Amino acid sequence: MKKQIFIAALSLGAIALGTNQVLAQNSEQATTSVNIILADVIALDAGTVASGGTIDFNYGSTKDYNSSKNVTVPNSLVIISSKNFDVKVKSEGANFVSGANVIPVDILQVKAVPGGSLVGTLNEVTLSTNDQVLVSNAASGAKQSLNIAYSIPAEKASKVLLGKPAGTYTQTVIYTATAL
Repeated sequence: MKKQIFIAALSLGAIALGTNQVLAQNSEQATTSVNIILADVIALDAGTVASGGTIDFNYGSTKDYNSSKNVTVPNSLVIISSKNFDVKVKSEGANFVSGANVIPVDILQVKAVPGGSLVGTLNEVTLSTNDQVLVSNAASGAKQSLNIAYSIPAEKASKVLLGKPAGTYTQTVIYTATAL
C-alpha cells in the first residue's frame, strides 16, 4: 500500500511538474522596440514642369505689342513638405538678355492661380531679383501642384518692348519652397 501511495504521489508530482513546465514555456515573452524616425522634408518633385521648362511670349505683330499676353502653366511646381511652407520667386538677373540688348525683368508678372491641389494664400508679384512670396502658408502634404500664370501687361509691352531689337530675350526664374 505504501508503494501504491508512493507511486500515486510520484505520478501526481510528475504531472504537476510537467504542467508547470508547459505553463512556463507558454508564458515566456520577448519584446522588441520599433522606432519610426521622422525628418522634416521639403522638395520640388520630379513632376515639376518649371524645372527646365520654357515660357514663350511671342511678339510678331502690332496687335501683340498692344495686347496683354498671358501664359498659364498647370502643375508648374509639384511640392512635398512635412511642414507648412512658403513658395518664393525671383529672377537670376535684373534683365532679360539677348546679346548686348536687355529688357528689365519687372515687365513680367508672376501669379499663383487656383486649379492645383496646393492650399495656401496665392499671390501675384512683379518679377525682380529679390525673393518674393508667391504662395504663403501652404499646407504640408505630398505631390501638391501649383499652377502659375505669367503675364506681360499691354501697357508695358507697348512702352518697354516696342523699339527693342529683334531677338530672343532670356532670363532664369527661380522658385524656392521654404518650410515655416
